[in-house]
Amino acid sequence: ELTTLQIENLILKSLKDSNIDDTLLFAENNNIDHQQLIGVIKSLSADNYLIEESLSKVYWELTEEGKQISINGSPEYILYQSIPIDNGITLNQLQSSLNDEIVKIGLGPCMKNKWIKKQGDLIIRVSTAIINDDTRDLVNSILANQTLSEDNYKNLKNRKLIRQITKKYFRIIKGNDFREVRVRKLADLTKDMIGNKTEMAAGSHWSDLSFKSVNLKSMGAPVQGGNYHPLLKVRAEFRRILMEMGFEEMPTNKWVESSFWNFDALFQPQSHPARDAHDTFFIKDPAVTNRVPEDYYEIVKNTHESGGFGSIGYGCVFKREEAMKNLLRTHTTAISAQMLYKLAKQPGGFTPKKYFSIDRVFRNEAMDATHLCEFHQVEGLVADYDLTLGNLIGIIKTFFNKIGITDLRFKPAYNPYTEPSMEIFGYHPDLKKWTELGNSGMFRPEMLRPMGLPENVRVIAWGLSLERPTMIKYRIENIRDLFGHKADLLKQRNAPIARFL
Repeated sequence: ELTTLQIENLILKSLKDSNIDDTLLFAENNNIDHQQLIGVIKSLSADNYLIEESLSKVYWELTEEGKQISINGSPEYILYQSIPIDNGITLNQLQSSLNDEIVKIGLGPCMKNKWIKKQGDLIIRVSTAIINDDTRDLVNSILANQTLSEDNYKNLKNRKLIRQITKKYFRIIKGNDFREVRVRKLADLTKDMIGNKTEMAAGSHWSDLSFKSVNLKSMGAPVQGGNYHPLLKVRAEFRRILMEMGFEEMPTNKWVESSFWNFDALFQPQSHPARDAHDTFFIKDPAVTNRVPEDYYEIVKNTHESGGFGSIGYGCVFKREEAMKNLLRTHTTAISAQMLYKLAKQPGGFTPKKYFSIDRVFRNEAMDATHLCEFHQVEGLVADYDLTLGNLIGIIKTFFNKIGITDLRFKPAYNPYTEPSMEIFGYHPDLKKWTELGNSGMFRPEMLRPMGLPENVRVIAWGLSLERPTMIKYRIENIRDLFGHKADLLKQRNAPIARFL
């Protein structure tokens, strides 16, 4: 196999005497891979040693089936010749005497050409005249490089007897800087070349060397600054809307939570399926938290085991080791619970508040076009005296109206820590159907009263994912195109600012 340098020398030596009219032929004659030859030609062309002209030629060649017809004749002709002139033959007899493939392929053209016909159970010849094998003649014409009509080409192609081949190649002539031996141009002028005007190792001065040309007027590559991910663009708009509605953002920068705050403080039983390893990511190190408010822990424990505040509890054995397990939070409601606890214990007592958060949560679930193991949850809650379900519906409608979703429906649902609970559905104008948008409800007394909140304080809350409205906003069908290693970075950079008016 020739080296790149040997191929270069071979090309330049050939060009010295004449042009190279067909690089495919040149590669074949010199036992060179054509793609390797093209690479060397491109390199020589860049230094103006030669000029290349791109050419192509289109021709037809026989398939394996076409080659067999050229040798043995077409299936229809072989089948026709196998039918006795006088008394015909049955299909079973024909299949016994010939290859099944010949009968299968040849029967149709014979009938179409009216060479044969069926007469009862027999297949007989229509005429005793001599029949010419036109298909074989056309195939042999292809072999002889003769030109056929478009209909003949089409028929042979449809029968998969021929295929069209396009060969791309180059014609090469000498360039303005042609030399018999290539002199490599240097890219840089170094200090060693010009220091004290010393002579080069080859005996020539640096000023005699060839250097690659430099375009000092060319523009540099555009500087690519940072850009916001589409999720962050929608997040920024949601934050603006929620703050406009009077909500205050909760600190949600702690992704690892204890099972106590993530589940137990929300009055979610320790036997709940969501607390299994196949639904939640538990932390190996550190596996357990080192502290929870002990007085509050005892009240939560007693509420789970024996009830209270109008509840009979779960009648379970509340396990401390279960409550102390660390995990990647499955919802930002764990932060909501801590904020409500602080609100109940603040100096001066409870004051009404509106809180919201938009941050990442984690679920150990199967990934598909609309689900990942991690996503962003938008959560809002209002804590005030004597709130009702009507207040919750009003807050939800106000928020969704501000992001352009005006057709809403509410469906009763179940959540361990809210009662009543509602699923939120919105009409999707593109999909022409109702789509689930989120969940909502009023926090249960078994969750609020152990914190120390007054009896007539109600907390209404709702939540949705950030990904779903972002996918709708930017017309993204697969969540993996939005978030993760398969995401299109160029598309993300060019995504417009999210505005909900």
